[in-house]
Amino acid sequence: MDIFIKTHFSGGHHLREYPGNCEHPHGHNWKVQVTVRATKLDHLGMGIDFKTLKKQVNTVIDELDHRDLNEHPAFKDINPSSEHISIYIFNSLQEALHTDRYSLYAVEVRETDTSGVIYYGA
Repeated sequence: MDIFIKTHFSGGHHLREYPGNCEHPHGHNWKVQVTVRATKLDHLGMGIDFKTLKKQVNTVIDELDHRDLNEHPAFKDINPSSEHISIYIFNSLQEALHTDRYSLYAVEVRETDTSGVIYYGA
């Protein structure tokens, strides 16, 4: 069973060495979906409590919100592309969202309603 939450953050970035406008500073209202895959339910009938999932996700999203992502330590040497942002979020959550009942399954990051990526882990 897949359990997910959706959230968002606002942030600025620029893509170093990009051959076009995205090389210039600009911002997005990034939309994020985090999905946990549960193999069994707890005694209350839940794979993971939404409250627990939101709390863990918010710790990572709060680091990114209203920031110049190029200045974030995770993106000092790599571009803060949607792909790298999804990998960063996934890796930051993987340990906290892993038990004998569930584990992190995917992180989706959208720059717009029509453009985004889904990362399933390495």
